[in-house]
Amino acid sequence: MSLIVMLEPFAVGFRIFGMNKVTVWYDGACPLCLREIGVMRRLDKKGVIDFVDVSDSADPKCPIDQAELLARFHAEEDGEIVSGAAAFAAMWRAIPLLRPLGLIARNRLVLGALEMLYIQFLKVRPQLQRLAR
Repeated sequence: MSLIVMLEPFAVGFRIFGMNKVTVWYDGACPLCLREIGVMRRLDKKGVIDFVDVSDSADPKCPIDQAELLARFHAEEDGEIVSGAAAFAAMWRAIPLLRPLGLIARNRLVLGALEMLYIQFLKVRPQLQRLAR
């Protein structure tokens, strides 16, 4: 059984073989964020992700307030804006190497667990940023 067949139940409403354009808003003043985005840029060989640094100013194309964008990771996939673990999963789905993880995260139990981990990460993010400088 192929991986695509196994993951198909998680991919309802998603083009299995095509890559959707994804926009990611990130905090370019955050050393951790810069490292993460740097890795994602290198993995995004097809250039399907639009990475937008909102550390200096809000993106005029984004309806979300800059403070909210800086406080929590956001992405847009298929016209839907998502945040937290769902935003990471959207970004992963756009990168072939990470796509299986993004498809698995379509399962609400998996996404719920990832969101809980993300919330815990947000609590220690300031301390981790100080260490990363």
